[in-house]
Amino acid sequence: MINNTLQKKIIELAALAEETGIDISEEMNQLKNKLKEAAQTESAWKQVELARHPDRPYSLDYITRIFDDFTELHGDRVFGDDPAIVGGLAFLNGCPVTIIANQKGRSLQEKVTRNGGMANPEGYRKALRLAKQAEKFHRPVITLVDTPGAYPGLGAEERGIGESIAHNLRDFSQLKTPIVCIIIGEGGSGGALGICIGDKVYMLENAIYSVISPEGCASILLRDISRVKDAAAMLRISSTDLMVFNVIDSIIEEPPGGAHTDPATCAKSIKDILIKDIAALQSHNSETLVRCRNQKIRAVGQWYES
Repeated sequence: MINNTLQKKIIELAALAEETGIDISEEMNQLKNKLKEAAQTESAWKQVELARHPDRPYSLDYITRIFDDFTELHGDRVFGDDPAIVGGLAFLNGCPVTIIANQKGRSLQEKVTRNGGMANPEGYRKALRLAKQAEKFHRPVITLVDTPGAYPGLGAEERGIGESIAHNLRDFSQLKTPIVCIIIGEGGSGGALGICIGDKVYMLENAIYSVISPEGCASILLRDISRVKDAAAMLRISSTDLMVFNVIDSIIEEPPGGAHTDPATCAKSIKDILIKDIAALQSHNSETLVRCRNQKIRAVGQWYES
């Protein structure tokens, strides 16, 4: 609606300028800039809607299509099991691997059980336990990231949610086995980072990855929840933005219309990349893996010193 209004004004001004010979180049440039900003805002919000599409494949949908003989493992051996993070053993083209993934839940009951994919401390401790087990037996680790963020509840704070994520950041960066991470939907803040430190980090074309949700940014920083679309554009959360910032290694294309239109094709694209990367990463010794991974982490972002 805004785009159509601006386009109409630009056409009217152009016609007026041609009739009268008045120089209105400055006004035209201002309107064109507003039109560009509006287009960027709409594009960013469309990306958010696709990443959250109710029919979009979740982690277990991909696991059943990509891997063989998946056996789920439970518990953190400290407090309990967290259904928001699933993990276990499987085979990728005959190669044994460890899978760690967020799972949002499809039905209302499952969403409640899995807390919408928002993990508690025990979820991150379970993820680290499985990663350490993979390191011990020289199995590659594959993570599928899809969460709005870590659960911010009182119980999570009491059990040390910040500390558990910090431990994962530290220990995943030093893990002496290959790690490939794929953001398949939402990658929200530290909740996503807790299982998204790897040798290779990919995003599906319509996934999003940001330090805060658009709703959180609009409420906290813009102090106006109605500006959620503006916040989405400001955060630069799309896969193309993250490629420009060197946060991810590459983008995995989705079928036209999004992954939910053809989950099997999207799963095959992910599988092909995993097979190629796992084979390449396994050719390196553990010391080289850790050194290159840490160099990669330190190279993320840009800053200037006077």
